[in-house]
Amino acid sequence: MEDEVLIKQSIIDDLKKEYLDELSINELQERISSLNDEIDRAEKKIEVKKLSKNNAENFFKK
Repeated sequence: MEDEVLIKQSIIDDLKKEYLDELSINELQERISSLNDEIDRAEKKIEVKKLSKNNAENFFKK
């Protein structure tokens, strides 16, 4: 599990270190769009997990 977290953090760190000066405006816009899509996907997953957690908590409170 710890290795998985390190790999994920490494990917994010690699993105932050990428040299952007050589990218065109279109390439930068595509990058932003892709990153926004990934943010949306992560936010949706958070909502699903919150709902699952709430459902489980409500089930066990009964």
